[in-house]
Amino acid sequence: MNRENTDGGRQPLLEVRDLRTEFLTEDGAVVAANDVSFALDAGETMGLVGESGAGKSVTARSLLQLIDTPGEITGGEVLFDGEDLLSLSEKKMRAVRGNKVALIPQDPMSSLNPVLTVGEQIVETIMHHQDKDRPAAREQAIEVMRDVEIPDAAERFDDYPHEFSGGMRQRVLIAIGLSCKPDLIIADEPTTALDVTTQAKILDLLNDLQDEKGMAILMITHNLGVVAQTCDHVGVMYAGNLVETAELDDLFENPRHPYTRGLIDSIPQADVQYDELPTLDGAMPDLTDLPQGCNFAPRCAYATEACRTGGNPELAPVEGTTSRAACIHANDLDLSQGYEAEGSGHERKQIDRSGEPLFAVKNLKKHFPAGDGFLGNLTFSRSDGGLPTLERQAVKAVDGIDFDIYEGETVGLVGESGCGKSTVARTALKLLEPTDGEVYFEGEPIHEMGSSEIRSLRREMQMIFQDPQSSLNPRKTVGQIIGRAMEKHDIATGKEKRERTRELLTRVGLSPDSIHKYPHQFSGGQQQRIAIAHALAVEPKLIVCDEPVSALDVSVQAQILNLLNEIQAEYSLSYLFISHNIGVVQHICDRIVVMYLGKVAEVGTVEQVFSAPFHPYTESLLSAVPHADPERKSNRILLEGSVPSPLNPPSGCPFQTRCPKKIGEVCEETEPVLEETEPGSDHRISCLLSVEEMSERRSVGEPVESNPGERVQ
Repeated sequence: MNRENTDGGRQPLLEVRDLRTEFLTEDGAVVAANDVSFALDAGETMGLVGESGAGKSVTARSLLQLIDTPGEITGGEVLFDGEDLLSLSEKKMRAVRGNKVALIPQDPMSSLNPVLTVGEQIVETIMHHQDKDRPAAREQAIEVMRDVEIPDAAERFDDYPHEFSGGMRQRVLIAIGLSCKPDLIIADEPTTALDVTTQAKILDLLNDLQDEKGMAILMITHNLGVVAQTCDHVGVMYAGNLVETAELDDLFENPRHPYTRGLIDSIPQADVQYDELPTLDGAMPDLTDLPQGCNFAPRCAYATEACRTGGNPELAPVEGTTSRAACIHANDLDLSQGYEAEGSGHERKQIDRSGEPLFAVKNLKKHFPAGDGFLGNLTFSRSDGGLPTLERQAVKAVDGIDFDIYEGETVGLVGESGCGKSTVARTALKLLEPTDGEVYFEGEPIHEMGSSEIRSLRREMQMIFQDPQSSLNPRKTVGQIIGRAMEKHDIATGKEKRERTRELLTRVGLSPDSIHKYPHQFSGGQQQRIAIAHALAVEPKLIVCDEPVSALDVSVQAQILNLLNEIQAEYSLSYLFISHNIGVVQHICDRIVVMYLGKVAEVGTVEQVFSAPFHPYTESLLSAVPHADPERKSNRILLEGSVPSPLNPPSGCPFQTRCPKKIGEVCEETEPVLEETEPGSDHRISCLLSVEEMSERRSVGEPVESNPGERVQ
């Protein structure tokens, strides 16, 4: 599909030349994409990476003239198949978007129309761009739904977006993008909010479809693990500028810009133990107040006086390579060796588990009533040969969970989306009323307490939510947000409250002068620091962290994780840490609870859970983690289907419908219980396989027992 130009050379499918996009603000023009240039051939995948605010999404949307007021594309060319897209009228661009060039956005729920069926939304795209009647468009839509592996495509054609899981909704977006067989797909953070197993499926799906259809992909992401497993070459953006472009292997083996080296080092690896995660100091500069010299100089360990005063360097070839870098020292620096992790010499903190735990959960259940019709959640059920009876239906979100947390300990809850992790946290803290079970805090039975008693206990148990922007009051200043908690629990008032607030802001790495600012004036990482300061304000003993870093850039994520570790050591805090990121969990947690469909599949220390024997579900989670190393090819165990509905869970083992090691009728009829892997061990697994059989599996650092790309039934 590569095209020949008039000189006999190869003409790229997409060539971006000096693209410039500006936004008019009260402080003047802000350049969000500054003379960006790159090329992409047919059949290739290019990664565009960088922190939030680097200009990745603005660049991508500029390619399709999707910049809204007060934004404006003020310069450059976007040559697609030899034609400048920026010169086309809006009418002609509508014929390009979704037809020749498709955009897959990040958030499927905000991108899909909730009042139209998924099939209708695909048909709508096909009929708009292709001369087909509705029956033919329907057939094509069902075919593309099958292409993206949506089960029972014809039956699910008339379902609505809310009836699909997050991963399946993302497949619907991909189906819409593929429906007109485009030459180029722009994937804007397509897997950021997905768990590792769904992410692995989506990435493999894109790779397979690219091989089959020969399309080009522009992959926009801040996850270098995704880049390492999918891309051919990479562009790194910082403060609106491309600061490095390179072939994939060259970028990881010997990055030429210090910013690239910092991004690679910031990724926590699932098989490496760190004393402290390496971080990029500081934050992305304000585009209205850029440094005098190199934009990255204030954060760069290699910056010289020439870097700080000589203007922002342009992207230039690096001697002896095919790479380009915007660094005046690119030809002199050796960045091939990054951060040296502590490796096997790292020792985890010792937890005293000899006494009573700080927090204990026993047989916790949370069932939600199902149905809203005349009979509510009552349905008719007929036993064999018997009369029909009324039964009460329930969504068993949490169905008998046991775990405990000791002082100074971090326990991780991991699993796919929908397995019940967040419901466990909210029910254990009695933000939701438990259906059954017991919860104890310092020996006191929380499950028996009334609302007034629980309110008084809130001081000891705090929660940090995934999205700080929605959990911080936008109408209150940072000082008011943090100070209110102190007043509510009679900790401090007046001058003492203001002084303590300033101390807390300093402790979480923010300026004490931020006390008068509002949440919207901070970046996502800074807002998360404010949420942490708010939790610390009442001097708690336990903090529940519900996906606190999943939406953050890798560099900001490393800063927050290090901060949580530092605060824990300083205040002897205990954490319940909820995450689907295995690398993050291994770094910050002491013990791990693996959940599946409202139940515990495996529990043990980090070392135990990350070493054989594994529960088959844990093994699939570990195999799905994308490593930030293009040379390391993990053989993924891609589980078919999604987590079953907790409204109608399978009989026997909850995992038997997707398990690659299923033992026929035994797993279908018998529900396993948590059992020790060896006498007296804290490592327990809920599986009908023998420990000996599970022990035969290789450790996560080596290839697992499946062929590359194999899908297990």
